[in-house]
Amino acid sequence: MDSTTMERPMMDVGAGGTIGRTRSEQLPPMAPASTQSLSRTASAETVLSTADMASLSRKSSFGKRSVSGGSGAGGGSHGRSHIRKSRSAQLKLDMEDLVSSGAALSRASSASLGFSFTFTGFTPPPQHGFNGSSADLAPFSDDDVDLEANAAATQRRKNLMAEPTLPIYLKFAEVKYKVVVKGVEREILSGISGSACPGEVLALMGPSGSGKTTLLSMLGGRAAADDGCISYNDEPFGKSLKRRIGFVTQDDVLFTHLTVRETLTYAALLRLPRTMTREQKKERALDIIYELGLERCQDTMIGGSFVRGVSGGERKRVCIGNEIIINPSLLLLDEPTSGLDSTTALRIIQLLHDIAETGKTVITTIHQPSSRLFNKFDKLILLGRGSLLYFGKTSEAMPYFQSIGCSPLIAMNPAEFLLDLANGNTNDVSVPSELDDKVHMENQNPQDTDSKIDFRPSAQDVHEYLVDSYESRVAYKEKKKLLAPLPISDDMKATITSSKREWGTNWCQQYSILFCRGLKERRHDYLSWMRITQVIATSIILGLLWWHSDPTTPKGLQDQAGLLFFIAVFWGFFPVFTAIFTFPQERAMLNKERAVDMYKLSAYFLARTTSDLPLDLFLPVIFMVIVYFMAGLKASASHFFLSMLTVFLSIIAAQGLGLAIGATLLDIKKATTLASVTVMTFMLAGGFFVKRVPPFISWLRYLSFNYHTYRLLLKVQYDPVPDILMTSVPLDNGVTEVGALVAMIVGYRVLAYLSLRRVKASNS
Repeated sequence: MDSTTMERPMMDVGAGGTIGRTRSEQLPPMAPASTQSLSRTASAETVLSTADMASLSRKSSFGKRSVSGGSGAGGGSHGRSHIRKSRSAQLKLDMEDLVSSGAALSRASSASLGFSFTFTGFTPPPQHGFNGSSADLAPFSDDDVDLEANAAATQRRKNLMAEPTLPIYLKFAEVKYKVVVKGVEREILSGISGSACPGEVLALMGPSGSGKTTLLSMLGGRAAADDGCISYNDEPFGKSLKRRIGFVTQDDVLFTHLTVRETLTYAALLRLPRTMTREQKKERALDIIYELGLERCQDTMIGGSFVRGVSGGERKRVCIGNEIIINPSLLLLDEPTSGLDSTTALRIIQLLHDIAETGKTVITTIHQPSSRLFNKFDKLILLGRGSLLYFGKTSEAMPYFQSIGCSPLIAMNPAEFLLDLANGNTNDVSVPSELDDKVHMENQNPQDTDSKIDFRPSAQDVHEYLVDSYESRVAYKEKKKLLAPLPISDDMKATITSSKREWGTNWCQQYSILFCRGLKERRHDYLSWMRITQVIATSIILGLLWWHSDPTTPKGLQDQAGLLFFIAVFWGFFPVFTAIFTFPQERAMLNKERAVDMYKLSAYFLARTTSDLPLDLFLPVIFMVIVYFMAGLKASASHFFLSMLTVFLSIIAAQGLGLAIGATLLDIKKATTLASVTVMTFMLAGGFFVKRVPPFISWLRYLSFNYHTYRLLLKVQYDPVPDILMTSVPLDNGVTEVGALVAMIVGYRVLAYLSLRRVKASNS
């Protein structure tokens, strides 16, 4: 199947860049009947009207496309040129009919379609059927608003296209990787070689478990190869490359309750260089929103499993926007089309193609693309069981496999055919004579005279044949190309080899940005109606049970002491089981952002722990206001605020314990189990249930924040504390208890920070 045949379906869809280029480059000037202006997109191009002609323009969002018909990706250029010539006449006739009938494109009508994806060439079709002469028709239905929006979008594109990009030539040779599972060594990659140049889209294709993600992680500097060489502009990986590489993981790791604009804005504030002002960074985030066609959902929350948000395609574009916002030289993506429909997947791949056209190197893994997606890639690496089965131009893949005797017997998707071969499946595939003879020789029984038995090659036989064929026919030539020096200057190499770590902001700015982001993300959980209802209902029940309790009698005094102990236990239990989820749930986000040097771990930890405080202290205020006065505790301002301060200290100490447990284990089930045992122990040692604790275990109470909180609440309400409520340890002025709680607040958090630091070191 030639390139022209393969690309014609993409043209008919109207979503690729081919028709867009054809219309903008092949249409001749129209007759000077009147002043007209036609715009091909809904929100990206300004309308240029002249006195004698109408122009139809289509501007690329990330770089100007070649007028000669080549897409800058290589391969298939003659087919595209032929298609343009064949369709330009028809397009010319269509446009003449449109002009003669007085039709005009309405930008307002295009915008009402609800989507503008000019970045990838997806534009609404022109609408026909307007009546009246061309002289009577206004260009737009809402001139001022649309012209301003068009002008702003065009200016954003100019700013992005003007930004220089450091080209990165990526080469890797004989890359090997092994893992040990239960004492058995398993080879994941065995001698993979290849290259990718600026302006190209390289696809890593293969069945599940073939090593695609492992290879991609190594190329992105996130995993170290056991053997082989990976070079960037002929230099090894350095820390400075972290800010020049964008890595989009397969899982969409995003904050659920942040909007699209907030997500990209915080990424811009943290990742863009210090030379840019805060306003310039925010403007850059808006540029990316318009470039990715996300303007309609920019104020919509990302959403998740239990929160309604943006669609899967929009979520994937937000992930890509998080990476291209820094104008990376090398963009790596792990299965960006997984879980998307064919149309959305095509938009994503066209997006990658447009990014590559601006001089960036794009590498993506792909599982099972459609034929349209397959032909969008410039180069292809086919992996099977960790071995290299093919590396070269995508357009030459099918001829190569036909040359070694493997051809589809029925019409099928080329990608499906290649994946069948990589899996060793020869159904509907011609078996090479060499392989067929080898199988017959191995399986033929000398005593068996029946020659009609059909022996099909096993998957292992097919795999060995494909590996041997590539090694003998192609591998030597490709490896020889990798040894050739690159046409780059020493200055460019010096930029790559710099070992200096670059931060987009200083420590104080990182803390401030992360603090604000934490407040916006977690306010939905902390201030949810369910949690508020839970606290209010509990406080009302407590107030009714201890309604105006009388401390003048021994029984009433014991009842009030029971209420104070419950308050100490409740506001020790509640924060612990809220805080243990903090780091396990954000582990993926932390690893992702720390991998690109987005911020320092200390800034994240301090911002994460302090941003919870305003939210953590809101509900206790409501609780104490209701319970304190309903239960008839001492009604004076000093006693009330001292009781409130005691509860605050207990909450912060308990939160520190939860953070330490979560950061140490980073597993929710294990952390919940350990927290349950710990909180129960602290409660029993709190001094209410057992007042005479055996000496050999009495040290436990000094580790219990419930114990110190209960003693402080007794001190506030009853001074001196009645003997009936005293434990074996006398209660002095309360300084010891306050000091113990402060020590817990600091100590638990230091332990949590060191645990996170240890996890980071082990990941590195």
